[in-house]
Amino acid sequence: MSRSKIRPNPEPPQLVDEVQLRLADARELPRVQSLLRRHHYLGALRPVGERLVYIAVDKQGQWVGVLIFCAAAKHLRHRDQWIGWTHEQRRRRLALVVNHARFLLLPYRTVPNLGSRVLKLALARLSADWQQKYGHPVLVVESFVDPEQFCGTVYTANGWQELGLTDGWGRCGRDYYVKHDKPKRLFVKELCHNARRNLQAQHLKPALAPVEGKVAPRCTQRVEQLRPLREHFKQVPEYRARVESYPLWSLLALAVCAILSGARRGPKALAAFAKTLAQSQRRALGIHPLANGWYPAPSQPTFSRALQAVDPEAVDRAVLAFQAQVRGQPPKEELIAMDGKEPKHGGGHSILTAVAVPSQYYLGSALVDEKTNEIPVVRKLFQKLDLEGRFVSLDALHTQTETGWDLVQEHGAHYTLTVKDNQPGIHDTIKNLLPEIPAAFPPSGINPHAGLHSGTQPQPR
Repeated sequence: MSRSKIRPNPEPPQLVDEVQLRLADARELPRVQSLLRRHHYLGALRPVGERLVYIAVDKQGQWVGVLIFCAAAKHLRHRDQWIGWTHEQRRRRLALVVNHARFLLLPYRTVPNLGSRVLKLALARLSADWQQKYGHPVLVVESFVDPEQFCGTVYTANGWQELGLTDGWGRCGRDYYVKHDKPKRLFVKELCHNARRNLQAQHLKPALAPVEGKVAPRCTQRVEQLRPLREHFKQVPEYRARVESYPLWSLLALAVCAILSGARRGPKALAAFAKTLAQSQRRALGIHPLANGWYPAPSQPTFSRALQAVDPEAVDRAVLAFQAQVRGQPPKEELIAMDGKEPKHGGGHSILTAVAVPSQYYLGSALVDEKTNEIPVVRKLFQKLDLEGRFVSLDALHTQTETGWDLVQEHGAHYTLTVKDNQPGIHDTIKNLLPEIPAAFPPSGINPHAGLHSGTQPQPR
């Protein structure tokens, strides 16, 4: 662990029990780097990404050693197999794994078992300290041991598991690796119960989910999946007389890929997502190459012009056709929920959307202009949907006589309309006409399917 030989040790054995650990502040980092250059066989370290630096001290506050934890290696075959996560899970959740990059005990302060004690103290607080500084815990820690220098005893004594030798690559920058042909022994340790199970789960726990939110989305569709996607959008009329690099159908297919990948909405976010696509993906989406053969990425103005000029009805038909090919026909027995939302980048407009619940099958949508409201728009949306025999749920805004009559008489549907206290006339009428309906959410022991809440919703037809 040190370049120099360990000199005769005057330290008392009780140092093992007295040693303490604290986080280094910014003013102490130059001294940390200086000690590493003098005494650690790898020298100083410039950590990549998130990092924590610890200082081990005796009871008088004198330095005994330093430890650095930082971002984990992006690709480790043995580690990834041990965790059992997919490539995409690794990309989105790697921040939950940290690397123990440097561990130095000052050669003139070393006593037996001190290394094991200091490492144990660090691991006991590492996840909580990471949570406090970066807003998320860490679940797994990894470290590399040079077999020509050390035996890794300090790790095995703390319950670490050795997974094998690395392939002999080292990171020299954020995304740059070089071959050094000196494989290291790889050690790993779970910092909490079921750490690996959490990392390989389909969905992260709420406390861990913010980690994925910080990772930029990327297109997960393969080339063979992108080609049929673009074909669905060729039915949308092109609004330009001359097309250079970006046909409209390629822009629309790219936007759908962004939505499926969880990217943020809006032209700026779409342009950022487009830059992450590989050349093969851009070619599969139908983007035209430049003179040098390079497939460019659409800019924010390109997306802005396209989204303003495109025919929304034609896009809706293309999306429904694509969904039908992927998911089949919509389930007939499910409730149809209609609700309006104002997108963050909607320019003051809101969109009324109909979906089947609980499958979340998209059925259609309509734009609500800022000069009107949802009430007349939802009746136009009824005309686009097959509502015969279906149950339709709407919020209190749509509890209107004309809306209920339209659903029942014109479309043969059943309705579930909400009544709130701000509609006292309807509220009182329901109580008078339907006084015996049990609650929809009764106390335990009462059949929850016995009926609807009296005074909040009228019965279906």
